[in-house]
Amino acid sequence: MLRVAVVGAGRMGQGIALALSRSGAPVALLSRVPKPVVAPLTATAHPWSAAIRAADMVLLATPDGVLEEVAERLARDGDIGAGHVVLHLSGLRDRRALEALGTTGAGLGSYHPLQTVAEPATAPERLRGAYAGIEGDARAIEAGERLALLIGMIPVRLPAETKAAYHAGATLVANYTVVLVGVAERLAREAGVPAELAARIYLPLLEGATANLRSLPPARALTGAVRRGDAATVTAHLAALGPVDRVLYAMLGREALLLAREAGLTGERAAEVERVLDQALTGR
Repeated sequence: MLRVAVVGAGRMGQGIALALSRSGAPVALLSRVPKPVVAPLTATAHPWSAAIRAADMVLLATPDGVLEEVAERLARDGDIGAGHVVLHLSGLRDRRALEALGTTGAGLGSYHPLQTVAEPATAPERLRGAYAGIEGDARAIEAGERLALLIGMIPVRLPAETKAAYHAGATLVANYTVVLVGVAERLAREAGVPAELAARIYLPLLEGATANLRSLPPARALTGAVRRGDAATVTAHLAALGPVDRVLYAMLGREALLLAREAGLTGERAAEVERVLDQALTGR
């Protein structure tokens, strides 16, 4: 059975440790300082030598900005050897963040769970069926795929040089979707919808769009004014918005128009929508 030490007891660190524990894998959760964690986990404060030496895999669930520092500490402590695989969980960084461990003989790479974890206790269910971006040397990739399968995730191999673009896509989906719902909630309040309803009114719509995307590619899942080439509705929307929201709508509208054209929107209707959106962006 894969023995894992998770360095970092934040939400994702606790979540993966809990998922591993439920899979039956021996797991040690390591924290810089003592802290409360979700039951039945316990967090071991530094020094970590015994737990690191006993592990086959070490997962660094720390902020991106301290990855080099943690790798250097592990190298100084002398606890990482050729029998280890060390993976960090950053979506942006690649194996080069672990350069300090390059002389240890360990397999080095990154394992990025493509899922949000707001509450560690729910992580095992949230992670199951989600994808994991894996990058590194051959041993790291093999171990990352083994880890993914152990906790029910779907492994995806990534070239190191593509991680920034891959992670930007994750940000657009996970973070900016929330931002867009926040903008929509504000617009609903400005339109006179009571605040308690404005916070919920668009959620069934979002769930419907997500359900469409489960079975259809984006071009076929797209609905609405841009998809049907309804320039009059797009014009009315833009006129109702303030300057900042108008630019946001128009920029997203241009991307929607690319999908609409991919789905078959052509001719004057597509051209008219494009003119309306360009006018909103250029002011001409």
